Amino acid sequence: MRWVDVERDGWESALAAVQREGVDIDPAIEDAVLAIISDVRARGDAALLELGREFDSEGLCSLAVDPAELDAAGDRLDHAVREALEHAAASIRAFHEAQLRTSWFQHADGKIVGQLIRPLERVGVYVPGGRAAYPSSVLMCAIPARVAGVREVVVCSPVAKDGSVSPAVLYAARLAGVQAVYKVGGAQAVAALAYGTATIPRVDKIVGPGNTYVCAAKRALWGVTDMDMLAGPSEVCVVADETADPRFVAADLITQAEHDPDCAAFLLTPSRSIAEQTQQEILRQLDVLPRRAIAEKSLMERGACVVTRTLDEALELANACAPEHLALLVENPFGVLDKVRNAGAVMLGHWTPQTAGDYMAGPSHTLPTGGTARFWSPLNVDTFLKKTSIIALAEGALLSAADDLIALASAEGFEGHAAAVRTRLQHDRRSDTVVDEEVCDDAD
Repeated sequence: MRWVDVERDGWESALAAVQREGVDIDPAIEDAVLAIISDVRARGDAALLELGREFDSEGLCSLAVDPAELDAAGDRLDHAVREALEHAAASIRAFHEAQLRTSWFQHADGKIVGQLIRPLERVGVYVPGGRAAYPSSVLMCAIPARVAGVREVVVCSPVAKDGSVSPAVLYAARLAGVQAVYKVGGAQAVAALAYGTATIPRVDKIVGPGNTYVCAAKRALWGVTDMDMLAGPSEVCVVADETADPRFVAADLITQAEHDPDCAAFLLTPSRSIAEQTQQEILRQLDVLPRRAIAEKSLMERGACVVTRTLDEALELANACAPEHLALLVENPFGVLDKVRNAGAVMLGHWTPQTAGDYMAGPSHTLPTGGTARFWSPLNVDTFLKKTSIIALAEGALLSAADDLIALASAEGFEGHAAAVRTRLQHDRRSDTVVDEEVCDDAD
């Protein structure tokens, strides 16, 4: 890991060490993705099958997973895995049910304003697959959508070489209330969900993580349908004081580093002793890690240890980093939580590994990366809700606002807007219509 000492190297060097670029996509990949999108839009299912045979399984002959296979998926799982998925699903559902909101209205002086809050009709979840299975991603994306009231949730995931989808993914889909699973991966899955094909329905929003091709497709099709975010490689920032256990610090850094060589891990601490012990502990833990080569490359090329002068300085660097995962391994984590401004998820205290957030705690693990926690939130119930503004004026309320409305419309050069008010003022019969404030009680 790169080593930076704020006192020796300066604040700017520390900032440079922890800040990451957003999703950066090679122009050649963008061109390839645009070609895939065009092909899927033109040829639909035929293009999907052809691309699936090229990239995933040579024997791919259908796009939809048989509902009977979905129903039987749980029987093919080890009991412990099945039970763990069920426990995770219950925690995720309970957390997101607490986020639900309803439509609201305010009324005063003959005016009603408010919002109708309605779920999206259909959502597509992209789940990476092929060489690995990610049932947790199904739960973390699909359950919040169903809790929000989304009528139809479908999943797209690439198949393994033998043409199968992991039974763990299929069982997670059943637990989450997914209506259909399609054997499609990559940019072509995003295109199919955005435009629709004979087999795959067009959706209102696409969510879920993916590789660079998936991110490029999401960026290219943003506006054709909505997207959750452009998620890049994972990252963790650990803020540790002198009370931290170097074994825990090292393990938390490795947790994200083992995902991918492009992932990043940062240790920010005012304790030189903790920094030095953690470095040694990382080497010891890497020796027995099955994914050692991946984690080692990530830590060597994209990791950094920054020794700060104070804990407050470490927290300020964490805000500048705006990490996907922020771990506070400090004596009083709740005491410093109010200083956290930018993070996707915060793990507080020595006994809260990121593993809990990734699988079981309840909040979705679909989080903003690459510093985008400065302006994006984790996937949540609101991700799947849309708001419609409601405005209703009684005659008296319009009369009270008329002069201001006409002045503003005229100032902007929109005489038609001003006329819409004047016409009502010149009407020779006062309306008997009043705004019924009781609508507020029934509008939900």
